[in-house]
Amino acid sequence: MQTLKSFPAVINRSSRILILGSMPGNESLRKNQYYANSRNLFWKIIYALFDAVPDPSYEKRIAFILSKKIALWDVINNCSRVGSLDSNIRDEQPNDFINLFRKYPDIKHIIFNGAKAYDSFRRHTGFNDQDGFVYKKLPSSSPAHAVKFDDKLKEWSVIKTYLSGAD
Repeated sequence: MQTLKSFPAVINRSSRILILGSMPGNESLRKNQYYANSRNLFWKIIYALFDAVPDPSYEKRIAFILSKKIALWDVINNCSRVGSLDSNIRDEQPNDFINLFRKYPDIKHIIFNGAKAYDSFRRHTGFNDQDGFVYKKLPSSSPAHAVKFDDKLKEWSVIKTYLSGAD
């Protein structure tokens, strides 16, 4: 079993929404890019929310998402896993959310890209009704989560609602 380390957060001072995955898949780790698997619908969903076409350049995709006040990170800092499936994750250690939220106090909405991210966050960090965050678990953008694109996009459209200020 291989020990894996996640990426640093993609975030800036204007970020209002934090999208959390569990741990990057093997293709993402190999390319050192969030959501690098061409079958993962993440970038297609994010761009579709803003009626745009995904840029082939990873750097431009990152600039795009940050320009929309959206940040990316993973719940898990490091773990052991064979393959890319979340169900194979073992020995997970969480990222440091206390310091992230302290450094970026304008984050108000936390979106979970799938059940594993949600469950890991709940187990390691927990939810607090007084912390001021709005938490939302969305269907995973992973190809392993077989749901039609349009159905995923409909649920992910809550991001636009959050950005418009209508919680």
